[in-house]
Amino acid sequence: MNDLVAVWEVALSDGVHKIEFEHGTTSGKRVIYLDNQELVRKDWMFKLVGEETFAVGKSETKATIKIEAVSGFTYEYSLGINGKSLKKFVENHSKTTKTWLLHLDAVDMRVVLEKDTMEIWCNGQKMETTGEFVDDGTETTFMVGDHRCSLKTVSSGRRREGILYSLLVDGKSIPDSIQ
Repeated sequence: MNDLVAVWEVALSDGVHKIEFEHGTTSGKRVIYLDNQELVRKDWMFKLVGEETFAVGKSETKATIKIEAVSGFTYEYSLGINGKSLKKFVENHSKTTKTWLLHLDAVDMRVVLEKDTMEIWCNGQKMETTGEFVDDGTETTFMVGDHRCSLKTVSSGRRREGILYSLLVDGKSIPDSIQ
């Protein structure tokens, strides 16, 4: 990886994915690594600028690396996800998902709720869930190993705040994460 020019981390529901990009400006080489695995390799390309598109994660989210000439032999690299800049994608993704980080049975866990589908992911696995209506909203339950998890969804009663989500594991409340 001597021509490594960019590294990005993209948090999706199935986990945080590391994208690395090599660009050989003398050889025209382009190599994309996804989670430390070589995904794309192109050697001896005459056109040094352009785009490389590939899929990320279990949902095969569309990612595009854009290579643009700045001046002379200086290049700028940007990553787009689902047709948006990485920054815009992260902003939108944080509005449509809720993430909790916890430590269970000596293992770090990352639990993600996709608000639009109400799917729950834990460490890259889509969880089998059971949902039911309760007095003040809904409760979705699932198991992580021997631990009973419960996602409570209630209305805040305020229009601007919207719906509130809370995760309980074995009856204990888990604080939200900023991912």
